[in-house]
Parts: sequence; structure tokens; C-alpha cells
Amino acid sequence: MFVPDLGFALAAGLAAFFVGMSKGGVPMIGSLAVPTLALFMSPVTAAGLLLPVYVISDMFGVWAYRREFSGRNLAILIPAATLGIGIGWATASLVTDAMVMLIVGLIGLAFCLIRWLGGAGREARPADVPRGLFWGAVSGFTSFVSHGGAPPYQMYVVPQRLPKMVYAGTTTLAFAAINAIKLIPYAALGQLNPANLTVTAALMPVAVAATFVGVWLTRRLPEALFYKLVMGALFLISLKLTWDGAMGLAA
Repeated sequence: MFVPDLGFALAAGLAAFFVGMSKGGVPMIGSLAVPTLALFMSPVTAAGLLLPVYVISDMFGVWAYRREFSGRNLAILIPAATLGIGIGWATASLVTDAMVMLIVGLIGLAFCLIRWLGGAGREARPADVPRGLFWGAVSGFTSFVSHGGAPPYQMYVVPQRLPKMVYAGTTTLAFAAINAIKLIPYAALGQLNPANLTVTAALMPVAVAATFVGVWLTRRLPEALFYKLVMGALFLISLKLTWDGAMGLAA
């Protein structure tokens, strides 16, 4: 039986803070939550423990951004992500954490390098169904496995150059739907057990407070700086995921 200690408590609190900040609109930081908690448990267990934290934090994020989002993007991304979640559920016994981390990390690194080297151009690219369905499905799949749906999501949304608050709201609402849908397969796989729910209940005040801190910070960041943070965080997280995935496969 797992006995919490001070190190675990600090890691769990930090992970909950990352979750809340991401739901408040601070870019990409939520992707650090599972790796932080995975220092003390398996990534699968960490993902199951944090899912209720994501879901409840989502409620506050949705309220904060209820008037600032792209309806067209949500209409494309949510059905596609649902399909991706279904694929993740069906292949849960076949796909390893290391494989998913490596794939997600390489996608994020490639995207950053293309943007920084100018290969993707500087003009805004409107939302379209084919790309949205593809990247939405990939995002749903990787989100199901490790809550790592952000890099594929960015591949589709960042090139649209949405206004800062619309971007933050669309991201918050899209992942609120994705996380709610994930409750069904996670429950079926036994991840939402009483022991996990007891820990997540203790983490909720931290996550909710961090959500409002994230909203406050997002509204005050200059738009250019906001997108630089998106890309910088994406690059660093993708670099870590690539390393962890490669090391996991090598082992």
C-alpha cells in the first residue's frame, strides 16, 4: 500500500497547482503535472489520480472563459478528440507510456522548429475540418494515455493566431470536454478508485485557487509574450517527453 510522505505531498500539491494554472489559461503548464507526480508513482497511476483534479478545475475555467472561445474550433475538435479517446481506450493494453511520450515529444519539437525557422509562415491559418479532425483525434489519444494532449492540439490551433483570450478560452473549453469524456474509460479501467479520490479531494483547493491565478495572469500578459510562452513551454515540455520516451523504450 502506498503511504504518502512529504516528498509526495509536495509533488502532488505542485502538480495540482500546474493543473489549475493551465485551466486558468497559462499555456502548456498543465503538461508538467503528470511528470511531476510520476516521480513518486507510475505515469498511469498519476494520470488516474489527477483526472478528477482536471475535471473539477475545468468547471471553474469554463466559467471564467464562458464568453471567450472559438465555437468553430470546438465543433471540430471535440468530436475528433472523442474518437481519439476511444482509440486510446481500445489500445490501452498495446501502447506503452514510453511510446506515447516519444511521439508527443517529437510532434511538439517538430512544430516548434518549423515555426521558429519560418517554414510555417507568419500568416494566420484559418480553422479547417481535415486538419482539425486529425490533430483533434491525436490530441484525444495522447490525452487519454498521459494527459499529454497539448502538443498535438497546438499543431492545429497556434497557427490560427487567435486573439489571446479566445485562444485561452478555446483551449480551456476543449480540454474540459476531453477530460469529462475520459472519466468513462478511466472508471472502466479502475483508475477512479476510493484511494485516488481521497487524495484528489485534498488537492482540489490548490487547483481551484491556481485556476483563478492563471486567469488573472493570462488577462495581464501582453499577447506577443503570451504566444512566446506558449512556444517556449511547448519546446521544453516536448524535449523532456522525447527524452523520457526514448529512455523508456531503450530500457
